[in-house]
Amino acid sequence: MSGKSAREERREERLRTESEGDKQERRKRLLQIGSAAAFLVIVAVAVAVVITQSSSDGGDTSLEDVALVNQELQGIPQSGLTLGEQSAKVTLFEFGDLQCPVCKSYAEGIVPEVIDSQVRSGEAKIEFRNFRIISQESVTAGAAALAAGQQGRGWNFIELFYRNQGIEASGYVSDEFLTEIAKGAGVPDIAKWNKNRKDQAGSLREVQRSTEEAQRLGLTGTPSFAVAGPNSDGFEVLGTPGDAGTIERAIEGAS
Repeated sequence: MSGKSAREERREERLRTESEGDKQERRKRLLQIGSAAAFLVIVAVAVAVVITQSSSDGGDTSLEDVALVNQELQGIPQSGLTLGEQSAKVTLFEFGDLQCPVCKSYAEGIVPEVIDSQVRSGEAKIEFRNFRIISQESVTAGAAALAAGQQGRGWNFIELFYRNQGIEASGYVSDEFLTEIAKGAGVPDIAKWNKNRKDQAGSLREVQRSTEEAQRLGLTGTPSFAVAGPNSDGFEVLGTPGDAGTIERAIEGAS
């Protein structure tokens, strides 16, 4: 074999080796691209599932605790701002200001226990009454809750408002915020809700009326509670009990 032929054979062998290396490198790159594409597909599917689940929970996904509120109130009848069976012997009254941070803590930690134990069972019903103590924004918010109650979503509105409450008297109670809460609460007819919440002789006047009632009862802070039932001393004011057990015992005593 001549020196030239040997050099050509080595050259061809080197080209074959390089060609195989190129092929392997291309396959490696294709696998990497394919894996990345598959990962992106998985991420897209996961995001779609989350969006679907959020939508099925009801409400705007930018709000906190929409699903939690729906779960808490699911299956319990509502009428206006009253939650529970209308035939319940005892009525628990809550006088609250939707801007009140203490009311928020009660809505998250104490009231749900009473709802689960005695409202859901039909032993009692709970009626929310607006008691404006902070600012004019409380009147606007309370009227919006009453308007939601006219469509059977009053308690969803109240609970969802508390869980998304801003800094009191800061201007956060805007039309946009209230509409977001109403949609999250599942108010079916937003146009009707908008009209009713601005009704001077209806919802807005009712907030003023219930505030005056609270003042006549000598209530000085929110939330304040009262019970009325067959064995209560009329409209029995409880003040602001520190735990759910105190409220539950008052309901039992009024039954």
